[in-house]
Amino acid sequence: MLDREGFRPNVGIILLNANNEVWWGKRVREHSWQFPQGGIKYGETPEQAMYRELEEEIGLRQEHVKIIGRTRDWLRYEVPDHFIKREIRGHYRGQKQIWFLLRMVARDNDVNLRLTDHPEFDAWRWHDYWVPLDVVIEFKRDVYQRALQELSRFITWPKGGHGPQGERRHTARYLRQPRSQSGNKPAQAAATTGAPTLATPGAAETLVLAPNK
Repeated sequence: MLDREGFRPNVGIILLNANNEVWWGKRVREHSWQFPQGGIKYGETPEQAMYRELEEEIGLRQEHVKIIGRTRDWLRYEVPDHFIKREIRGHYRGQKQIWFLLRMVARDNDVNLRLTDHPEFDAWRWHDYWVPLDVVIEFKRDVYQRALQELSRFITWPKGGHGPQGERRHTARYLRQPRSQSGNKPAQAAATTGAPTLATPGAAETLVLAPNK
């Protein structure tokens, strides 16, 4: 479903925890990170599409989140021709997105990246609100920046915290493998190419792999 200008309606999701950190997912078999997003089906409202994508991509349902805000209007990005299937080139230009800011009211272990047979992500982590956009595919970076900037007005930042103009060093974290069957210790941690230099994580800094089904 394309509009007259060749843009597909889409939703993007910025999911916050209680510390105003954002949910940051690693794309399956890639070294790029992004927020959940997906197309709006015919007959769906943006909010309905958001809840569907939230469940399909990270396994959370409506009762697991609270809507804090959304962008006022569509944010658009164009997709380079070499990413577009040959048969739709000339008709499809890119995505136009409504972005939602959500507060997670569930537990971290309610996240399930393998709810569908075709998962979008194979790992995830909580990250400071101003995520490093150099790990986002280039043609999406401007929209990410605009969405983060616009939606930051809905967040109450603690005094001395890291609001819209704040800066904070991003702590490196391990990818955690599923726990081994022989004991309680996790399997050996694996680093992801393109991630920051690894450091030993604290309990709240663990990047969580998709649970086994």
